[in-house]
Amino acid sequence: MYTASFEYRRAHSVDEALHWLQADPENSKILAGGHSLLPLMKLMLAQPQVLIDIGRISSLQGIWMEDHGLRIGAYTTYAEIVHNQEITRFCPLLAQVAATIGDVQVRNRGTIGGSLCHADPQADMPAAALALDAELVMESPRGQRVESANEFFQAPFMTSLAADEMLTAIRIPKMPIPVLSTYLKRPHPASGYPVIGVALWLKMDGVVVRQCHLAITGIAMLPFRAFKVEEYVQGQKLDAQTIARASALAQEDAVLEEDEDGYKSYLLQVYVERAFWQLLQSSLNE
Repeated sequence: MYTASFEYRRAHSVDEALHWLQADPENSKILAGGHSLLPLMKLMLAQPQVLIDIGRISSLQGIWMEDHGLRIGAYTTYAEIVHNQEITRFCPLLAQVAATIGDVQVRNRGTIGGSLCHADPQADMPAAALALDAELVMESPRGQRVESANEFFQAPFMTSLAADEMLTAIRIPKMPIPVLSTYLKRPHPASGYPVIGVALWLKMDGVVVRQCHLAITGIAMLPFRAFKVEEYVQGQKLDAQTIARASALAQEDAVLEEDEDGYKSYLLQVYVERAFWQLLQSSLNE
């Protein structure tokens, strides 16, 4: 399959990319790893007249420790996230999610910023961004603004990113140390995308949960935080009774469409329950 004709431009700075984007925002697209955009172009579902390649902008690549947490350039690949020692130490959940995405080739080319901007409701990375209270840094000719991941995703394949804006970085607040975390997913047998993906981290005090963040992707029209589950488990002893109640509550946070047979509800409860049990076993083994 071939794409419609387009003009290719390689930007060497954020300012240059924004300048080109501002010239015709409705007919221009930012090109990062290309794993989401190029297939859409081949299917003629996207027909930008201008592609702006940001792959040579060094300021968009890398991972830095700052006073309040981690800063990750939007063009940072999944492979860099998986193998980065700062992330493994201070934000293991992000590395756990990135390690499940695609195969080695996909992880070497796919970028965190590209995934978040594409906003596929069956992508893995949005679950990590939500569970980690990530903030997204966006720039435009009007200046810089920052928005929480919870506000960024607005509809399937739609975000709050304006046509003349580009995502430049993702900020993740410092997590408590030590922390228990896991990402469980049921991959689609053909695509590898999650039929459901559950991102969970806990701060434990013995067997008592002090903090809990739970985000779910794949099974609903939008990735979502399970706030009712989080509120319930905080201060609770993590045991079979608590886990059973928490997994049942997850359905109250979800908006599941086309679930007449209850399969999605059942899958949601099972995977949330498995995630909690996995972290309970980890806490007992420490």
